[in-house]
Amino acid sequence: MTNEDSTATADEMIQAVDKKISAVRTQSLDFSFNELADMHADGELIIDPEFQRMFRWSEGGQARFIESLLLELPIPPIFLIEREDRVYELIDGLQRISSFLHFRGQLQIDGELLEPLVLSDCDIVEELNGKTYADLPRALEIKLKRSYIRAEILRKESDPRLRYYMFKRLNTGGERLAEQEVRNATIRLLNNDFNHFIVNLSNNADFSYSVDAITENAKKRKFDQELVLRFFAFKNVRHLYKHDIADFLTDYLEAVSDPTVNVNFDYEVERSVFEKTFLVIRKIAERLGYGSKIFGTMTVGGQPKAQFSVYHYEGIVLGLQAVISDLDPEDADAVGLLAEVVRTGKADKEFLKATGGGKNERNALRARIEYFSERFERALD
Repeated sequence: MTNEDSTATADEMIQAVDKKISAVRTQSLDFSFNELADMHADGELIIDPEFQRMFRWSEGGQARFIESLLLELPIPPIFLIEREDRVYELIDGLQRISSFLHFRGQLQIDGELLEPLVLSDCDIVEELNGKTYADLPRALEIKLKRSYIRAEILRKESDPRLRYYMFKRLNTGGERLAEQEVRNATIRLLNNDFNHFIVNLSNNADFSYSVDAITENAKKRKFDQELVLRFFAFKNVRHLYKHDIADFLTDYLEAVSDPTVNVNFDYEVERSVFEKTFLVIRKIAERLGYGSKIFGTMTVGGQPKAQFSVYHYEGIVLGLQAVISDLDPEDADAVGLLAEVVRTGKADKEFLKATGGGKNERNALRARIEYFSERFERALD
């Protein structure tokens, strides 16, 4: 290729970019949340076009967003498209706008008006927990309504195809991080010792053997590390668990990691308990011939499937804590007795009632843990 050809190609690329830029008409505006709420009520702002994602934030996540507004913490902009009739459609920012509307008691889903949000899991200003919008002092009510957010607006004069491409880039530009990936990325800003401890234990040979049935995609998204965190969180502070597992795990990770919070976590003792637990789990799995299916759901014929169940994991691993301190992993007779409890328990209807869809609430969690803890104790009595 000659230099002249190269120059021509470069010019063509520059012209092509400039041509597309000329097709884009954008505007940046700052709106108060009160303005956005009024615009939505008047039909001037559409927050639920067909291409929008479902409203997914937990109540704790919504509450922390309200807390961020009150604390004047920086928040990312929202993105709007201006229609021919000058109405705005929201293409990115649903969680933020919906959280504000939910707190104000103005959020509707499928035509139903939701009960106003009650703040929970606020971890900076804990005095906000348990409060609704109506409970706020007048000064904070005004402060919240006057909180501003930057809006990037794609004007109606823009090439209509950019509506599609803009939404596509905003929503598929990167894969959404799993909860544990977010924890790994952010906790280092506080203190990384506990998280580093969790990551190391996720590589323990007995633990890896026991949870090897989780999918490759789950491993890539650090679900094995989340299982380690679940072990310690439920073992040590299960009484604090209320409803949202993601918030509960994050709160525990933060509490142990934060040097200003007085949480007693003896790394050597906890490591010893973890390693002993999964050594016993591996011996039970080998005794039964289950291998890495030890936490799998069961077939009608009483054999474990290669389908990892977090409910079986929680019931067996946390139930084992009732006997782990006095258990000798090299006692083959004791391991055999525990193995028989696992074999019968995994197919027992009483245990299975506390597993399956919608069984992440604390009563079901308590039931599946107590099922195995009681039977393990009786087996070794």
